[in-house]
Amino acid sequence: FPSQTVTGNFAKVIHGLNANQLTDQVIQRSKRMILDTLGVGLLGTSTEVCHKVAQYSKIYSSDLSSTIWGHLDFRLPPLYAAFVNGVAVHSMDFDDTWHPATHPSGAVLPAVIALSEAFPQKKKISGLDLLLAFNVGIEVQGRLLHFSREARNIPKRY
Repeated sequence: FPSQTVTGNFAKVIHGLNANQLTDQVIQRSKRMILDTLGVGLLGTSTEVCHKVAQYSKIYSSDLSSTIWGHLDFRLPPLYAAFVNGVAVHSMDFDDTWHPATHPSGAVLPAVIALSEAFPQKKKISGLDLLLAFNVGIEVQGRLLHFSREARNIPKRY
């Protein structure tokens, strides 16, 4: 019997990733993905669905807050800022995709940025740390899709 579970091995691999493993090519592609996602997200802040989730989310508050993209005076708890910004990214359906169908950056980048903003000033993360977190999120999403038997059968999912 194997001494570890698939989940344990998965967690060990993800936990072991570090910024030294980011190649120049990965860094450049990540920056392009991030820039594209920010652009699509800023455009998406003008959509009706984004306005609705932003209005809904205003009922939540906490000591920690993160920016709602395109609205410097509007901040929410990190969880809800990530939600609103993620909806903005995906609302026009121009965000990046891969097969099986998923939109990696729209789910990962808003969460990474919202969490990075919530860190205390003396513990702010570096740009390289942000790139690592972004890539870990993309890696987790890709591996979870790979593990899924149903992910490749899109008609069955609906």
